[in-house]
Amino acid sequence: MFKRLLKWLFAIIAVLLLAAAVFAVNAIWFRPWSLNVFYEKVFIEFMLDEPEVLSSLGLVEQFGITGHNAKLSDASPAHQQLQIERTKKSLAQLRQYPLERQSESQRLSTRVLEWFLERGAEAEQFQWHNYPVNQLFGVQNQLPSFLANTHRLRAERDCEYYLQRLEAVPAKFDQVLEGLVLREQKQITPPRFVVEKVLKEMTDFVAQPAAENILATSFKGRAEKIEKLTDQQRAEFQARVEAAINAHVYPAYQKLINYFTGLLPKTTTDDGVWKLPNGEAFYAHMLRQNTTLPLQSGEIHALGVSEVERIEAEMRTILDANGYTGQPTREVIAALRDDPRFLFANDDTGRAAAIAEYTRLIDDAMERSKQLFATLPRAAVEVRRVPEFKEATAPGAYYEGPAMDGTRPGVFYANLRDMAPIAKWGMPTLSYHEGVPGHHFQIATARELKGLPQFRKLIPFTAYSEGWALYAEWLAKDAGWYEADPFGDLGRLQAELFRAVRLVVDTGIHAQRWPREQAIAYMREKTGMDEKDVISEIERYIVSPGQACAYKVGMLKIRELRACAEQQLGAKFDLREFHTAVLKNGALPLEILEQQINDYIEEKKG
Repeated sequence: MFKRLLKWLFAIIAVLLLAAAVFAVNAIWFRPWSLNVFYEKVFIEFMLDEPEVLSSLGLVEQFGITGHNAKLSDASPAHQQLQIERTKKSLAQLRQYPLERQSESQRLSTRVLEWFLERGAEAEQFQWHNYPVNQLFGVQNQLPSFLANTHRLRAERDCEYYLQRLEAVPAKFDQVLEGLVLREQKQITPPRFVVEKVLKEMTDFVAQPAAENILATSFKGRAEKIEKLTDQQRAEFQARVEAAINAHVYPAYQKLINYFTGLLPKTTTDDGVWKLPNGEAFYAHMLRQNTTLPLQSGEIHALGVSEVERIEAEMRTILDANGYTGQPTREVIAALRDDPRFLFANDDTGRAAAIAEYTRLIDDAMERSKQLFATLPRAAVEVRRVPEFKEATAPGAYYEGPAMDGTRPGVFYANLRDMAPIAKWGMPTLSYHEGVPGHHFQIATARELKGLPQFRKLIPFTAYSEGWALYAEWLAKDAGWYEADPFGDLGRLQAELFRAVRLVVDTGIHAQRWPREQAIAYMREKTGMDEKDVISEIERYIVSPGQACAYKVGMLKIRELRACAEQQLGAKFDLREFHTAVLKNGALPLEILEQQINDYIEEKKG
C-alpha cells in the first residue's frame, strides 16, 4: 500500500514538474498564455539585461539574488539593437491579447505598455541621435556616481562585487567608444562645448591620486560601516580598490580622453538637433515622447511665450505690493538674490545650514500634506548634497527614488557647489518640487502600489512625473502655504517662469535654430538668473532635446484636469480623492491620464 502511495506521489510530482517546465518554456521563449505573466516577462527581460538598473531598484536582493551587483550594463551597439528588437517583438505579442477579454486593470496596463513600446519601436530610426558622453548625464560621470552612491556595500561579498565592477569599466568604455565611432560615421557628434566640458571633467577625474578619487573615498567610508569586516580586511580591500582604479578605471578614461581630444577639431558650434540627419523628425519624436501629447514645436513655443507673459504679470503684482513699484522685475530678482537676508555663508557651515533648512521645509510639508492627501508614502525622504565631483555640471537639484525593498530612502540632492545662487526665498518651492508633495510623493507612491505589474511602478513618463512636481509647487500656493511669505511666493513664480522660459528656448534651439548665445540671453533677460546657472541649463537642453518641454506641459494638463473635475463635480469634488485618482495608477502618458480622470469624474457623478 505504501509503495503504491509513493508511486502515485512521484507521478503527481512528475506531472507538476512537467507542467512547471512547460509553463516556464512558454513564458520565456513564447508569448505566455497569461497576460499578467507577459507583463512580468517584459519587465524581467529588461531588468536581467540591465544590472545597473537592477542594483538601483533593490528589487531582488531580498530574495538572495545578488550576482547582478558584480556586473555593469552593456553599452554596446549590438546590445542596443537587441533591446530594440525585443521591444518590437514585445509590442507585437502584446497586441495578440484581445482587449475584450481583459479586466479593467489589465486594459489600462496594456494601454500604458503599448504606448511605451510604440515609442521605443519608433525610436529605432533615431537610436544614434544622442550623446552618450555629455556634461550632464554621460557615462563618464554617471558611472562613478552609481558606484559611489548606489552600489550596495553591506557585506564582504559586496566588496568583491565592487572590485569586479571596477575591473569591468574598460570593457564598458570600449563599448561606449564603439558607439561613439559609429555615431561619428553617421555625422552625429556633440557640439563643441560638450566635448570641451567632458574633456576637462575626465582629465580632472584621472588627475587625482587613486586614494583621493570618489571611487576610493566612498568605498572607504562605507566599508567602515560593515561590522563583520576586520580592520585588516578593510585595509586589504581598500588597497585593491585603489589598485583597480589605477589599473582599470584610469586607463579606460584615458581612452575616452584620447578619442575626444581627436574629435574636438571636428566639432561645430551648431547646437540644435536640426543639424543631425533627419533632425526635424527626430525633434518631433522627442517632443512626442517627452510631453506624451501630440503637440507641434510651434504650439509649444507659442504656449511658452504666453505663459511667460502671464507669470511676469503675477510677479509684477507681488513686487508692487511689497515696495518695488516701477522697478524692473529682472533687477529686483537680481537684487533679492544678493540680499544678505536671504543668503547662506559660502562655506561648509552655510551648506550644513541649507541642508537643515531644506529638511525643515520637507518635514513641515509632510505634516501639511495630511490635509491634502488620503494616504502618504511609507518611504522616508532625505536631503543630501550632490557629490562634489559632479557638482560643476550637475543641475541645481534632483530626486532619486527609494529602493523598492525599503533599504534606501528617497533622496533630494541639492547642488551646493556655490551658495551664492541659493536664495532662501527660492527654497520652499524647490523642496515641494523635489521632495514633498512633489517627486517623492509621486515616485514613492508608485513604487509602493500593490496588485500592479512591476513595470507600472517604474516606467518613466517625464510629462507626468515632472508635471506632478510643478503641480505640487502650485498646490502649495493653492493650499495657502505662502500666505505669510510673499517672497516665497515670488520664488514660486520665478520657478514657474523658469519652466515657461524652457518651452521657448528648447523649441528655439532645436526647431527655430537659435544659437546657444540667443537662448542664454533670453533666459537671463526673463528670469534674472545668474549667468553660469543659465549656461548650465541651456547646455542641458541641448543634450536632452524636448525634455525641458515636459514640465510645464504636464503641469498645465494636471491643472486642466483638476479644473474640469471641479467644474463637473461641484459639491461632490474632493481634492484628496482627485489626488488619489492622479497618483493611484503610477506614471501615465498624459493622454491616458486624461481618460482616467474623465472616467473618475463620470464614476463620481454616478
